[in-house]
Amino acid sequence: MAATDPDRNDGPLTEMPTDWQRALAIVAHPDDLEYGASAAIATWIDGGREFSYLLATVGEAGIDGLDPAEAGPLREREQRASAAAVGVRSVEFLGHRDGVIEYGTALRRDFAAAIRAHRPELVLTLNHHDTWGGVAWNTPDHRAVGRAVLDAVADAGNRWIFPELVADGLAPWNGVRYVAVAGSPRPTHAVDAGAGVDRAVASLLAHRTYIEALTDEEPERYCRSFLEGNMAAAAPRFGGRPAVTFELFGR
Repeated sequence: MAATDPDRNDGPLTEMPTDWQRALAIVAHPDDLEYGASAAIATWIDGGREFSYLLATVGEAGIDGLDPAEAGPLREREQRASAAAVGVRSVEFLGHRDGVIEYGTALRRDFAAAIRAHRPELVLTLNHHDTWGGVAWNTPDHRAVGRAVLDAVADAGNRWIFPELVADGLAPWNGVRYVAVAGSPRPTHAVDAGAGVDRAVASLLAHRTYIEALTDEEPERYCRSFLEGNMAAAAPRFGGRPAVTFELFGR
């Protein structure tokens, strides 16, 4: 973020809490979790925790040279392989249109239904703020999904919001203790994810079609450089340990 930003947080990062067992990650696109968070997810799974993925889209509009009808199924396959690389077996797609996701009650309902179905204690999403570090504008999909996730956590626990979900067999779930936002320009917590970095590289590399369209750099070199660079940048605020950062909201 810009040095004059009053919301900038440059203080030490706190260790992420570990008093949870089940987690649900909700993001907009294939690859959203692989640009950093997957190293932490691999580390958490090593510790015996359970993780499921829910994606709002299949990322069909993400590759300029590939028609959405071809790109969608391809990116869905790559996402499933990417999740498997860090040990995640449950991957679901909601089928919203890539690039034009709208924040609103329909999106909140979809996410609240998933939270009730999976009953997580930790919910993870991607940066919902307007910018990436005050330098680059965030996309509408990321902003809409991240904000809807934050709201849906409360919706999931209130039986009078979306009461039709109860009729569908989805009882209210008030068990979410934490919401962790990956890629936030205002991180508060971090995970020492050194043990998960190789699997995170493999996970990002699974999105090979997308990466080859994104950069002329050799794919594995690009993935490792990006992930290790971001983790190293967080180290000075985390006792010198390379880390994955999160903005954490408790309930």
